[in-house]
Amino acid sequence: MKTRSILALTAAALALSTASTLAQDGPVRLGFIGGITGPIESLMPPITDAARLAVSQVNEGGGIGEDRQVELVIGDDGCIDAQRASNAADAQVNSDAVVAIVGAMCSGATIAAANAAAIPAGVVMVSPASTSPAVTALEDNDLVFRTAPSDAYQGEVLARVARSQDIDSVAITYVNNDYGTGFAQAFQAAFEAEGGTVLTSEAHEDGKADYRAEIGSLASTGADALVVLAYVDGSGGRIVQQSRETGDFSTFIGGDGMVGANLTNVTGGDETLILTRPGGSQAAGAGAFAEAAAGANLDPEATYAATSYDAAFALLLAIEQNGGSREGLNEALRAVTSEPGEVILPGEWAKAKELIAAGTDINYEGASGAIDFDDNGDVPGSYDEVTVENGTIVVVGPAE
Repeated sequence: MKTRSILALTAAALALSTASTLAQDGPVRLGFIGGITGPIESLMPPITDAARLAVSQVNEGGGIGEDRQVELVIGDDGCIDAQRASNAADAQVNSDAVVAIVGAMCSGATIAAANAAAIPAGVVMVSPASTSPAVTALEDNDLVFRTAPSDAYQGEVLARVARSQDIDSVAITYVNNDYGTGFAQAFQAAFEAEGGTVLTSEAHEDGKADYRAEIGSLASTGADALVVLAYVDGSGGRIVQQSRETGDFSTFIGGDGMVGANLTNVTGGDETLILTRPGGSQAAGAGAFAEAAAGANLDPEATYAATSYDAAFALLLAIEQNGGSREGLNEALRAVTSEPGEVILPGEWAKAKELIAAGTDINYEGASGAIDFDDNGDVPGSYDEVTVENGTIVVVGPAE
């Protein structure tokens, strides 16, 4: 028998063994995998705290089933390390016996974790932050979902915002991974369709100390602005900082990976920043989430805070409806987040629990917007334009 076949049988046996433990008494374990360290480190605290908020609301509102408390099991994948992501997922699926996973955050990590552990074991993952179009194409047996929209959409939105501010020509630098590659392709196609000119589009490797040679090459094109599609705690922040130091660019365009706390450290206030990120400011559940977040000392406008909350709360609603089992959880997730059904807003756990017990359909309207998963587990989403003013990240308004 081939080694791959032996491994597949072993994974299946582990999945069956683990599944049998999920129905027992004790806490319901919900996994959470993200880049606690690495190039999105400054984005992670509010993302993690938002998932914790959802868990705390459920526990305070009666838990799962007959007051089974939820335990959030956190794993660190470092964002850009596929093996580390695979190991984190394997530990949560086969050792910690999680029912489902919130995560991962970085697209490559989500794909690695899904392929290595979640898909073979039949475990549902909902990512709040993986935006690469490659996630859409994943052969996942309807197990991988996301509450953040694909960069296939964000590329179009960012291009329109840039063109609306009279940016005619750009140079693009993107981190050489699933996130950067997909985002760059989507942005370039949309920017050119809007009448703009992409003078060059160049990949770069994350983790270097000096990007001045790459910056010089990009600046030699004479582009009006530099598009940086990377991570603010990694190459993206360093490129912006070094571009300012060399004076090669004064206008920067970027996406969600750049909107973290470190952005205020790498900018000086004398540049133009045009940035987008998934936003929930117009969502039906935004007010309820903002109120709960204020009580938990959480910034509701932090990047991916709302989508992280939604991923956790929606999964817990599905787990409640599905009786705590992994099997069929994907179908339950679709059921509790789509019409028809009585609307459930963030924090309305007791209401949802009562309706589910009565056999009444529910429809969760999230903090980040409607969670209407398509056939690929994607959501259309909405976006905000953001920038930095007086050393603070601020929302300019909805990005059309």
